[in-house]
Amino acid sequence: MSSKLEGTAREQVLAELGARGWKILHDRDAITKSFKFDSFVEAWGWMSRMAITAEKMNHHPEWFNVYNRVDVVLTTHDVNGLSDLDVKLAEKMDA
Repeated sequence: MSSKLEGTAREQVLAELGARGWKILHDRDAITKSFKFDSFVEAWGWMSRMAITAEKMNHHPEWFNVYNRVDVVLTTHDVNGLSDLDVKLAEKMDA
């Protein structure tokens, strides 16, 4: 089970994610990032790889794809906010 990020640990993680382009959504406890690729096929391929990764983690992103862009929102509904699972999935998406 995942745990909600709070306190100093949360601040540190958010700073690290922010340095990699993740932004905090202020209307809910979540992070977001827009990924851009050279083509629709590359974006779709990345989404396919991330879908397999997310399924193995049993943690699924909210995402939206238009042509070469994929907009991602990560939050953990089980804890009603940002958790360690979101951070792990964000790290895999950035890799």
